Amino acid sequence: MKDLFDFFDRLAANNNRPWFVEHKAEYDELRAAWIQGLGRVIAALSDEWPEVRWLDPARATYRIYRDVRFSNDKTPYKTHIGSSIAPPALLKSHIGLYIQAGHIKDDTGIYGGMWCPEAAELRKIRKAIVDNSEEWLDIVNSPAMLRTYGHRWFGEALKTAPKGYDRDHPLIEYLRLKDIGKFTILNRGLFADPAWPDRVADLSRPLISLCKFLIYTLYEEDT
Repeated sequence: MKDLFDFFDRLAANNNRPWFVEHKAEYDELRAAWIQGLGRVIAALSDEWPEVRWLDPARATYRIYRDVRFSNDKTPYKTHIGSSIAPPALLKSHIGLYIQAGHIKDDTGIYGGMWCPEAAELRKIRKAIVDNSEEWLDIVNSPAMLRTYGHRWFGEALKTAPKGYDRDHPLIEYLRLKDIGKFTILNRGLFADPAWPDRVADLSRPLISLCKFLIYTLYEEDT
């Protein structure tokens, strides 16, 4: 997979259609290798997270073409490859794991949780955190979670307490979150190992309980 990074480094310096068309066969081969590896990640996680067992890794992998309609940056191609892992029915719900590798080293890594929940979803999540505080703290303070992801949360947070909660609430650091996610950077060298899917799966496992907590809160609690 080291060739994947070389490709994206070159694409970043030549982000235009003529260059990409000339090198598209190379990209297609790298994308196929990525999808094959992602299938191994999904299989490795499915014992602990059976709901992802039937996820199609090709469907879970995003296109390289950028949507430039509302962006000042008109470069046509992403300089990374990324895939989501979630139960197939929830693949577009913004809950799950996200794995990315590409030109920007600090963006190559694993994300898990929920990105950009809507206001109503955030209210349900905050209530669930308070109502199930012991379970929540067990998840976020597990040794495996802290070893790989630390105490830092990825994304935006309120500067004050959300409506309905005191700023001195014992769980205020979690109640302020606007994105409920953890992230760890992956070194490019990890992907040079043919066993990279197993390593990525191992690093992703602490996030499964977080994803399950969010999925239950938003999609299963009232069923």
